[in-house]
Amino acid sequence: MSQEIAVVGSPDFTTGFRLAGVRRFANIADDEKDDQLDDAVREMLEDDDVGIIVMHDEDLGHLSRAVRNDVETSVEPVLVTLGGGTGSGNLREQIKRAIGIDLMED
Repeated sequence: MSQEIAVVGSPDFTTGFRLAGVRRFANIADDEKDDQLDDAVREMLEDDDVGIIVMHDEDLGHLSRAVRNDVETSVEPVLVTLGGGTGSGNLREQIKRAIGIDLMED
């Protein structure tokens, strides 16, 4: 069974993914993120058909502590964040968590 990519974020963020063929998404307007982002992310976490959740790095700050902990420790689906705050160390940890080994180990 193949799993899908899901994208959660503002309509501006999700549009490119939708044009690329991503079918699972949650559009959350910037002024509604504090109220609706937790529920959208939790729904994606509970969906067995979702293998990867993509979010903008800045949106993590809008998540409650409990949901943020859930996505940061989730192995399946794995969270991938994109945006200005994502450094190589964060990406390294995401890859390590997703596949179980550190590909960049010295």
